[in-house]
Amino acid sequence: MLMPNIWGENLFDDFFDDFHYPRKAPQPPKKPEIEIMKTDIKETDSGYELSVELPGYKKEDIKIELNNGCLTISAELKHEEDQSDNGKYIRRERYYGKTARSFYVSEILTEKDISAKYSDGILNICIPKKELKPEVEETKYITIE
Repeated sequence: MLMPNIWGENLFDDFFDDFHYPRKAPQPPKKPEIEIMKTDIKETDSGYELSVELPGYKKEDIKIELNNGCLTISAELKHEEDQSDNGKYIRRERYYGKTARSFYVSEILTEKDISAKYSDGILNICIPKKELKPEVEETKYITIE
């Protein structure tokens, strides 16, 4: 006979659990994952545009480095101690620390080719498309005496 599903899979599951098995301790809720540096990459005719979300950061806290074709974006939030006499914090829910993200762009690009602008919590980076021009092999002859 089928039973209504209002009790779960079995009407007596919860009732008999206490007799044979100890109940599990309630688990604390999981902390939400901190999603930092969400990035949108858009391809255009002339290159690529990266839009990186960095809310709460100042322009001075963000660094962009190009090393061996790898573009690394790093940001750091600094925490200064507040020594106010009005009381002390029991809990502070703010993120303080460093974060970084890297993208391979190309070894032929230089820092002069890439431009960046930061406003309203969004870092916009423009990376041009550059093709490696094959070197024309020059034929070298040896003179015969």
